[in-house]
Amino acid sequence: MHTRGHESPSIRDFITNLSAPRPLSEKIGLLLRNNAIKLKNRQECCGHPGEPGC
Repeated sequence: MHTRGHESPSIRDFITNLSAPRPLSEKIGLLLRNNAIKLKNRQECCGHPGEPGC
């Protein structure tokens, strides 16, 4: 899980967040939503640590 404040998550964090027990469609939706939030706010974190894309 990404818990280091506003640093960029590592590849390991990315894989860990995607391995959560959720349906694939939900993971893809969260990945897209969280990355859109990061782009919109021009931030390294979307505010949902531990979710795919954050």
